[in-house]
Amino acid sequence: MDFKDYYKILGVEKSATKEDISKAFRKLALKYHPDKNPGDKAAEEKFKEISEAHEVLSDPEKRKKYDQLGANWKQYQSGSGQGFEDIFSQFGRGGGKQYRTSGDFEDMFGNMSGFSDFFESFFGTRRSGFGDTFNRRSNNVKGQDYEAELYIPLEEAYNGAGKEFVVNGKKIKINIAPGTRNGSRLRLKNLGGDSAGSGEKGDLYLTIKIEKHPFYEIEGDDIYYNLDIDLYAAVLGGKKRLKLINGKSINLDIPEGTDSGKVFRIGKFGSLKSGSAKERGNLFVRIRLETLKNLTTEEKKLFKKLADLRK
Repeated sequence: MDFKDYYKILGVEKSATKEDISKAFRKLALKYHPDKNPGDKAAEEKFKEISEAHEVLSDPEKRKKYDQLGANWKQYQSGSGQGFEDIFSQFGRGGGKQYRTSGDFEDMFGNMSGFSDFFESFFGTRRSGFGDTFNRRSNNVKGQDYEAELYIPLEEAYNGAGKEFVVNGKKIKINIAPGTRNGSRLRLKNLGGDSAGSGEKGDLYLTIKIEKHPFYEIEGDDIYYNLDIDLYAAVLGGKKRLKLINGKSINLDIPEGTDSGKVFRIGKFGSLKSGSAKERGNLFVRIRLETLKNLTTEEKKLFKKLADLRK
C-alpha cells in the first residue's frame, strides 16, 4: 500500500494554513467535480483523492496524527503487531522509543468502503460509506471566491460615495464610507463563482484603490496639498485661495520670504480617523516654488540689478 502525500495532492506546503487548504480544495473540487466531468472515471478518482486529503488536513486532530506518522512511514511497515491506534496514543510521549506494527494495514482494519485503504489505516472505518460522504461533501462545496480592484477618486474616499456596477448582469450598489483607505477590502456575499453542487455561491472581494490626485496626497489620517507659488509671492508674500477636498474654500496667508518646501498646517481638514465618525487628521500645505521662465530682456536686466544690490 502506497503512502499518500495529502499536501502534494492539494498542491500546498506543509506549513499551509487551514484557509490555504480550504482554498486549494475548493479550486480542485470545482475542476474535478463529477457533475463537470460526466463519465470521466479519472476525474472522479481525482475528486475522491482531493476530498480525502481535505478530510484529513482540514481537521486539526487528523492532521496532527498524519504529520506525526507521515515522516516515519517506513518504520511502521513491520514490528510488534501493536494496534495502530495504540501507536498514536503513545507516539510523541518522549523517551526515545519507536513503535512499529506488522502486517498489511488492510488486514488490520479490513477493506472498508469509503476513503482509501491508506485513510482507513490511519483513522479507522467511517460510519457512513463513501458514497454518502462524497455526495454530501461535493454538493455542499462553496463556489470560488473572486477578487477584483475598484478604483475611486480621492474625493470619494474622503467624502464617501455610492457606487453602482454590474456583476453577471446584476446591478450592484455599494457605499464607500467617508475616510476609506487605500487597500481597504469589501466583501460582497454570494457574488463569486457558482457552486459545483447545491452549495452557496462564493463571495466577491473588492480591494479599494485610490486614484492619484494632481494636488492632494494622503499619508495616514493626514492630507497634503501641493501649492505652487511664483517667485513674487515667495519673496513678497500674499494670499492664496485654496479649494479644499470637501468643497469648501479658504484663504492661506503666504509670509514674505517663504522657502520652497515650507509646510503649513491648516487644521482638522484631513481624513476621518479610523473608528471615528467626526475626528479628522490635519491638512498640510506644502509650498512648491515655480521658477520664472521666458523672461524679457528688461526683466533680466532688473534681476541682474537686484542681484548686484543683494551683493
